[in-house]
Amino acid sequence: MKTSESSAQTPAPSGSVPEVARLFLRLGVTAFGGPAAHIAMLHDEVVKRRRWLTEQHFLDLLGATNLIPGPNSTEMAIHTGYVRAGVAGLITAGVCFIGPAVLIVLALAWAYREYGTTPAATWLLYGVQPVVIAVVVQALWGLGQKALKGPLTGVVGLAALGLYFIGVNVIAVLLAGGLAVMLVVNRRRLRGVTAAGLWPLAGLSLPAVAAMPFGLVGLFWVFFKVGLTLYGSGYVLLAYLQADLVQRLGWLTEQQLIDAIAIGQVTPGPVFTTATFIGYVLGGVPGAVVATIGIFLPSFVFVAASNPIIPRIRRSPWAGSLLDGVNAASLGLMAAVTWQLGRAALIDPYTILLAFISAWLLLQYRVNSTWLIAGGAAAGFLIGVLT
Repeated sequence: MKTSESSAQTPAPSGSVPEVARLFLRLGVTAFGGPAAHIAMLHDEVVKRRRWLTEQHFLDLLGATNLIPGPNSTEMAIHTGYVRAGVAGLITAGVCFIGPAVLIVLALAWAYREYGTTPAATWLLYGVQPVVIAVVVQALWGLGQKALKGPLTGVVGLAALGLYFIGVNVIAVLLAGGLAVMLVVNRRRLRGVTAAGLWPLAGLSLPAVAAMPFGLVGLFWVFFKVGLTLYGSGYVLLAYLQADLVQRLGWLTEQQLIDAIAIGQVTPGPVFTTATFIGYVLGGVPGAVVATIGIFLPSFVFVAASNPIIPRIRRSPWAGSLLDGVNAASLGLMAAVTWQLGRAALIDPYTILLAFISAWLLLQYRVNSTWLIAGGAAAGFLIGVLT
């Protein structure tokens, strides 16, 4: 009973903005390893060391981030800042956690645009790209064990895989997957709700981005749409960007998309800073700023809106089953995009060997992906020198 009461209330802010800034700047510089590692580091800092949150409250926040779109570890940082220091803490935690990665990615994007076509940089990326494929496959494996909870979610995942390859809008696929699982799991609760009343929801999705010349407004919309609708791992970002920037708009090549994800992997902080890299490659500093704001802005809004109602969200059978369906569909989309990108990255025996070695090290020994990507870059450089 006490646990229920504590999780049903949000404590009043009891800290200061400077202490929030100090913690999240440090985490922003050192948080390598992806969302799971980020959340583990945050748990150690704010539950065990500083006792800003109880275990139950931390779990409540973590559950809420899985029910709203956006990057989970970034939203956990924003939630923590909000709980500790109110709205000012919310903004401070998010900016301090994201900021260091944005600056690092911006510098790497400049170097990529200046030197990316030189032989040395080309060979470095040649070695990194297979490792990225292995990292995504490893993420797929781990997420699959959690997302595919039974035959129903398995079918939804396979359906999403097939729908992607026939060109169905990825947002529509995610929404349909979530609705399908929600309705099947809660079919006994429907009773008076008619199928005709629910059917119009199946057609809901944000407007697709029509083919158009590159522009900052269009760039903002692409990344704002991602931040507004993306569930699951940051790697689902691949499916969104593949569909919009590569296939529909033609602003990026598949090779550039792989390079962007690779840069997101070698830097600390959220994988979503891939948007900063792509924005700079397409539109310089203004493009980087527009893309970064576009993809992260919804997270700040979602956290501010959801934090006060987290206790009700986590107890809802409807929201929980919707999330199960969305996660399963996300997994199918990730698998489809990984197949496409793998065909572009694994082009000879060297790259295939690098991918297999990386996957083995990840799955067998859980080697940090940052070290693997650094090793892939070194291997690519050596191959370039020796061949």
